[in-house]
Amino acid sequence: MIRTAAVASLALAASGLLAGCAGTGTLSGTHRQTAFGPVVGKDASRADGTYSWKGVPFAAPPVGERRWRAPADPERWTQPRGATQFAAACAQTGRLYGPGLNNRYDETIGTTLGRTLGSEDCLYLNIWSPAAAAGPRPVVVFVHGGSNITGYTADPLYDGAALARSQDVVVVTLNYRLGIFGFLDQPALKTGDPAEDSGNFALLDIIKALEFVQRDIASFGGDPARVTLMGQSAGAVNVYALLSSPLLAARVQPLFHRVFAMSGGISTAATLPRGGIPGVLPRSVWTTRGQALLTHALVADGLAPDSAAAATLAAARGATENAKYLRGKSADALLDVVRTRLTPLGMSASNPIADGLVLATDPIAAIRAGHYVSVPVLSGITRDETKLFPQLLAIRPDLGGVNGRLLDDGAVFRLAHGYNPEAPPATRIEDWVPAPYLPADRPATGFDARTRELNRLWFEAIRNDALDALRSRQPEVWAYRFDWDALPPPFDTVFGAAHTFDLPFVFGNFGPSLYSRFMFTRTNEPGRVSLSRAMMQSLGAFADHGNPETAALGTRWPAWPQRLVFDADARQARIRAEQAP
Repeated sequence: MIRTAAVASLALAASGLLAGCAGTGTLSGTHRQTAFGPVVGKDASRADGTYSWKGVPFAAPPVGERRWRAPADPERWTQPRGATQFAAACAQTGRLYGPGLNNRYDETIGTTLGRTLGSEDCLYLNIWSPAAAAGPRPVVVFVHGGSNITGYTADPLYDGAALARSQDVVVVTLNYRLGIFGFLDQPALKTGDPAEDSGNFALLDIIKALEFVQRDIASFGGDPARVTLMGQSAGAVNVYALLSSPLLAARVQPLFHRVFAMSGGISTAATLPRGGIPGVLPRSVWTTRGQALLTHALVADGLAPDSAAAATLAAARGATENAKYLRGKSADALLDVVRTRLTPLGMSASNPIADGLVLATDPIAAIRAGHYVSVPVLSGITRDETKLFPQLLAIRPDLGGVNGRLLDDGAVFRLAHGYNPEAPPATRIEDWVPAPYLPADRPATGFDARTRELNRLWFEAIRNDALDALRSRQPEVWAYRFDWDALPPPFDTVFGAAHTFDLPFVFGNFGPSLYSRFMFTRTNEPGRVSLSRAMMQSLGAFADHGNPETAALGTRWPAWPQRLVFDADARQARIRAEQAP
């Protein structure tokens, strides 16, 4: 009798726990209920003041017949699912930015360059929430960068604990399909569903994750009516794509309520100044690349002697057989075709496809016409964006016509992973920058001038295009430029305030990461921590009520076309307002 009563008591307690999880107000530890099943996260309240849930499914694995299909709901589960480890990165070719063999920042990143990494079973998200009882809290949903061909949420830069705790927000990071798995316009794959036939599978993944947030984030302490969609680099491109998406503009209930875009844009060549570098290409470009993937795969498999013969074979086979063939190949085999056959032809890039439904044919024109998701927008760029991409100085004679980096990715990683920033410099600028660009400060033709001109034609041009269009429709548009360059030499010149270098400041993460040993020293710590605190508080204010201005800035943040300049000396933040060029 005693044993029976004890069992009944335990059963009652367990049922009460799960009932509490199912509600949006009563939460118990790290047990939470999603629409698909219960999850149990990690209690780090003593270590960093947060609870976290990692590897939470928001869609079914896009594998087999689901490859190149719109994301579907995951299968439901009834038993509590552990959510303490990041899910695998999405399938990609290894680059300098990870994820390596272990889905984390470690030495294997340097040994897996050019190899297939990750998994197609990757549609999972991660959540950090302050452990202190409160809510509902604003939500920040972050979309990582990586040229839409690489990247992973387990990158230590994207850990959401510091931002969640310091700004009392819920932080969400998400995976989305990359490269040919995320963006592919291939006629054989058409189903008759306009959204699915867009080829914008990555954008559909992000939309699916935002639907999860709207439906389930209240169980994690978040407010689904205050969602900030934030992205950096390719993530910013994708965020702007969704901002201008006819599919989302038509929704009565928005999936997000503010946008924070870091170092990205969504321009076609039609709206950029002469020489500007667009991110949105005609759909015909992507159709040609989709066909090239098929024909070159057939050649690689020995089924045709050349591309012309492969095109004839593909036409004879028909759409059903071609789709089955492509879906039957491994991720590694397909990526090998990209690496060895499409890359030499200049067909390795991936970006949103202007299909007219998921992405407007001309996103900037759509914004100017008022056909977009009208929400407050915050945008940032770094002063020296293109010092991370000096290889691109070779694309045109007026930029120098010569690759601006001497070291390959393997050499950069080896140096970065073991560098000691507190010791005397162990490398020189001459080891990094070719002689034609030295001295770096030479007017017009030095490294600083050449990368500044590339920046003007690329990041500044697409930023101005988007913000000018938005400002023509709404007053709630703010911008910043990140100028902090207090790195030890020669990195203060080699990189300066380069692309991605504002991310540690926004997330409050100065621990080990790709460039941390080049950037952070004991000497620059007080100033950068002060600047980071101000930047995080601005994001917190923006997420809370749609305006980034806060007393921590020490100055008023005027709307675009003015901007703030974020900088710091050795001791404290130095923030000022100025007119954008």
